[in-house]
Amino acid sequence: MAEDSFDVVVIGSGPGGYVCAIKAAQLGLKTACIEKHATLGGTCLNIGCIPSKALLTSSHKYADAAHDFAAHGIKVGKLDLDLKAMMDRKTKVVGDLTKGIEFLFKKNKVTHLKGTGKLLGGGKIEVSGENAQTVSAKNIIIATGSDVTPLPGVTIDEKQIVSSTGALSLEKVPEHLVVIGGGVIGLEMGSVWLRLGAKVTVVEFLDRIVPSIDTEVSTQFQRVLTKQGMAFKLGTKVTSAMTGAKSAKGKVTLSLEPAKGGAKEELVADTVLVAIGRKPYTEGLGLEAAGVALDEKGRIKTDHHFQTNVPGIYAIGDVIAGPMLAHKAEEEGVAIAEMLAGQAGHVNYETVPNIIYTWPELASVGKSEDELKAAGVAYKIGKFPFLANSRAKANGDTDGLVKLIADAKTDRLLGAHILGPDAGTLIHECVMAMEFHGSAEDVARAFHGHPTFNEAIKEAALAISSKTIHI
Repeated sequence: MAEDSFDVVVIGSGPGGYVCAIKAAQLGLKTACIEKHATLGGTCLNIGCIPSKALLTSSHKYADAAHDFAAHGIKVGKLDLDLKAMMDRKTKVVGDLTKGIEFLFKKNKVTHLKGTGKLLGGGKIEVSGENAQTVSAKNIIIATGSDVTPLPGVTIDEKQIVSSTGALSLEKVPEHLVVIGGGVIGLEMGSVWLRLGAKVTVVEFLDRIVPSIDTEVSTQFQRVLTKQGMAFKLGTKVTSAMTGAKSAKGKVTLSLEPAKGGAKEELVADTVLVAIGRKPYTEGLGLEAAGVALDEKGRIKTDHHFQTNVPGIYAIGDVIAGPMLAHKAEEEGVAIAEMLAGQAGHVNYETVPNIIYTWPELASVGKSEDELKAAGVAYKIGKFPFLANSRAKANGDTDGLVKLIADAKTDRLLGAHILGPDAGTLIHECVMAMEFHGSAEDVARAFHGHPTFNEAIKEAALAISSKTIHI
């Protein structure tokens, strides 16, 4: 086999791409991964999941010191924010992890091709950049992820009007941050700057935040965020944004109007975060020339084996249908690598967890009550508040609840929704139960250490299968 010829070439080194490349190499396939950016890891590691979680953690500690330490008998003097040090820590976390992927590529003998990949057809890929070259592959996997969805009338300059990328690197805490979009990214980044002292207003086109989440839980979530100081303008659309001389005192002036019609208004902010979602990144890949078909939303069409309409070309992650989540992309990357190595790769989309890393966190898996009701499925519900959980009481983290949904006849767990402390960790008990078709009674009868937050899950399961003990 020639030096520039591979069994597998992955385009994109985000969570789906780099995991796929490593797994393919581990399974004995000669593998290369093409990445156009200077560092590996894609959006998630460089300007997404990881830096945002670093800032969420730092800002949470700051808020604890400002508001909660006294209740624990801890006295602090004047509290100062060193934003540069906070940002430096975030940058170091990202740097350490990107170097970690470089190490894993070397360890597993994955060839790292630096440049932009473009399909030429016939299994050929052009890699442009400093070391321009053409490589060939028996199998090509597109894992190029997603990009920020633009909002007509609002031009992102990454200074005053920012995307999630700019929101991760603000040089000072804005007096007033307006977040356009009440989804995961907007609420997480809004929480960071709210904790650090900004006034935060969320403008959402729909009549509720995080619409993919169970309505009862998302309603409670909004109440908690409101209690923390976040303001909401729901059922409202942003039609334009003015900056510079056209705006008051160098700020940003947004024009708003009710989504269902009505009187217009203006909202003035120091900084505006546009977070209305993400779109598949397919530009410049040569998909049209290669004959790769897209769907009506601009995603690459694939079958259940991640195969496109062109033999030998596959796609995974944000660039295909399904939730735009790093762990979804990772599992798809592993599955396609296994399939290409002759194994039975598989992804169970019924158990993909969805997590919002605010505090309290919000996590869900499976069906919501709204979905089951719309589908006409008979179900039963068990709920338990963290206010009645002993560990939550001891920690002072009593906001939220656990809501479990089971099939009315079989008792099989169909969905789990947790708003509360460490919900992103707790949800995985429910993921495992659902993966093995567990019932509410199975969860209720399993040991749960005391005192732990997990006991709230046991109690919610008891509320379905028999009766709760502690409420």
